[in-house]
Amino acid sequence: MAIFISLEGPDGSGKTTAAALLEEKMRAAGLDFIKTREPGGSPISEKVRNIVLGIGNEEMDPRTEALLIAGARRQHVVETIRPALESGTHVLCDRFVDSSLAYQGAGRSIGIQEVLDINLFAIEDTFPDKTYYFDVPADVGLARIAANKGREVNRLDQEDIAFHSKVQQGYEEIIKLFPDRFVRIDGTGTPDEITDEILADILKTVK
Repeated sequence: MAIFISLEGPDGSGKTTAAALLEEKMRAAGLDFIKTREPGGSPISEKVRNIVLGIGNEEMDPRTEALLIAGARRQHVVETIRPALESGTHVLCDRFVDSSLAYQGAGRSIGIQEVLDINLFAIEDTFPDKTYYFDVPADVGLARIAANKGREVNRLDQEDIAFHSKVQQGYEEIIKLFPDRFVRIDGTGTPDEITDEILADILKTVK
């Protein structure tokens, strides 16, 4: 049976870099899967991503932000994720619903349950089977962003340390809400160490 895998973590956790390496290792292991991302993952959803993360949209209301991302997620689910799973193809997604709970629910102080309610309408019962959380201190993540000159910097990256600390605290609450699907990963490890650990767990899950 196909499984839905999501990767989560605060900005600068190394998640996106690891996702690219994990993709290579999953293909080498013979796994049939698609790799996708959020916000985005379908043509319409990618357009919404540009609005939500675009520099210059700093006046966006927090609830508008949450609703736009939930709408993009709905399109992503029906156009990309569900068709893949129904065809027997695994899905590897760089961020999913937990990012909204952490960033908009906790970071923007809307409330984790409030943002979850919005997203339950959007995704219905399409939750990841496994979520790998890249655990790094908020200040370490922001230092990585500052040091990585080639990285795309989006509107959320520009928030201060207080915002990113709230996001990290939000993730801790979310892990308690969904302990059965979360796997905590030490984000301070090397990309090879991190991806080897994740791949080993994935292979145990799909057997």
